[in-house]
Amino acid sequence: MKLQRTTLILILLALGLGGFVYFYEFYSKTQQEEVQKKTQQIFSFTADDVQSLTVKTKDYTLNLERNNNSEPPKWLMTSPQQAPASDAIVSYLMDLLVKGKSDRTLSIPADQLTEFGLVQPQATIVIALKNQQTHQLILGKPDFKGSFVYAQTDPDRKSSENVDVLLVSKDFENAVNRELSEWKQTPDVGEGKPLPSLNLPTPQN
Repeated sequence: MKLQRTTLILILLALGLGGFVYFYEFYSKTQQEEVQKKTQQIFSFTADDVQSLTVKTKDYTLNLERNNNSEPPKWLMTSPQQAPASDAIVSYLMDLLVKGKSDRTLSIPADQLTEFGLVQPQATIVIALKNQQTHQLILGKPDFKGSFVYAQTDPDRKSSENVDVLLVSKDFENAVNRELSEWKQTPDVGEGKPLPSLNLPTPQN
């Protein structure tokens, strides 16, 4: 009798342990799926789709145009100055725009955008594609942990309903908050080669 009771207890313990393992694995998988659903690609275009970039900060408005000539550089700064653009700096920003993901999306009333720094943003990036479509990425304040930056894509300022606010990597902030001189291509002093001309159209009188 005692042996049967011990066997029954062991069976119940085994069933309980099996149920716990099943619940734990199911719950963990569900949590992972929820996190994956929250993480989403910011934009769907490719780097080759982009024709020009405009970066607006509190200090300047920078216009970058893809160089359609075969020779380097790949990008040209057309304003506020005319100069070959740093391929490394532009490629860094481009890589973020093409591959960047949002960690989480918040739905907030449109009248609360100020609290996230999105009415007077630290930077606005305008992306013009070769197919004539345009996109915007607006960068607001860092979140309360300082790990991410609040952002908005292709905003509809006329909407009075709830709007989506994204949490994006602080790398975006680092990519655009730089001195204007950093956007210029540095000439290779060792080789002493002249920088390529911009081949911009001559203004008409």
